[in-house]
Amino acid sequence: MNLPRQVVLKEVGPRDGLQNEKQKILTEDKISFINQLSESGLKYIEVTSFVHPDWIPQLADAKDVLQAIKRNKAITYAALVPNIRGLIRALEAEVDEVSVFLSASESHNKSNINKTIDETIPILKEVVQEAIKANRSVRGYVSTVISCPYEGYIEPKQVLNVVDALFNMGVTEVSLGDTIGVGVPTQVEKLLTCLLNEYPPNVFAMHFHDTRGTALANIVKSLEMGITTFDSSVGGLGGCPYAKGATGNVATEDLLYLLTEMGIETGVNKEAILASAFFIEEKVGRKLGSKQLEIARSERGGSSK
Repeated sequence: MNLPRQVVLKEVGPRDGLQNEKQKILTEDKISFINQLSESGLKYIEVTSFVHPDWIPQLADAKDVLQAIKRNKAITYAALVPNIRGLIRALEAEVDEVSVFLSASESHNKSNINKTIDETIPILKEVVQEAIKANRSVRGYVSTVISCPYEGYIEPKQVLNVVDALFNMGVTEVSLGDTIGVGVPTQVEKLLTCLLNEYPPNVFAMHFHDTRGTALANIVKSLEMGITTFDSSVGGLGGCPYAKGATGNVATEDLLYLLTEMGIETGVNKEAILASAFFIEEKVGRKLGSKQLEIARSERGGSSK
């Protein structure tokens, strides 16, 4: 296997992880959670989303959280931004990096953003241009890159069209999301073969949900194809409010175990990640599903405290 010596993990638990939780998480608990993550060796944390509170009530305190966290200068603190109004608020809160998002699936884009892809692109272009003027880097998310809950399988060419639009706007990295977590390595290979014919692997990150238990297998295939940046979520938190049945992201601690055992460096401390997972597990009021967390829980005698 031709594998990289080092990869970058981008922690999306505080945003993509918490956005789908039904139990309200207190602002001070979100701040404490992020502060714990900042001590783990992570270099990138997606803190929150500046969407309208009616869309994602759980993240209505975005500005308060971003302004209150204890920042580590070695870490990029990012936030999702849907439009100019959101960008203004994010800049006021001194966000380090802005993320914009759209889907490769027309149906999912309409469900998620209430606009067609063509209607979404000019809005995002304005956000990207203004963020760059404010000296912020911009990351793009593409959802449903393998399959859509409404349309089924998505052809790689559809994904490439959206990726082209994002890079033409000026984003520096595109995160490719298997939003409903049904992808398998052969589909990942087909997708990346198409995209890597046009772009180098270092401009992509992979964002796998683990609905069918295939996220780690898909990550190994991505590693083989030269991808070195992966999104993950502590405890396997996550889901998509607009994709029924989608479960959480690949768990950061499970991914850390895989990479460490494969001899790939991350700079992230698994014990610190597990401690933060136990913390947020208590706050969300349900057992989180990562394998490493379950092992650690059994070693603690079944308690999450």
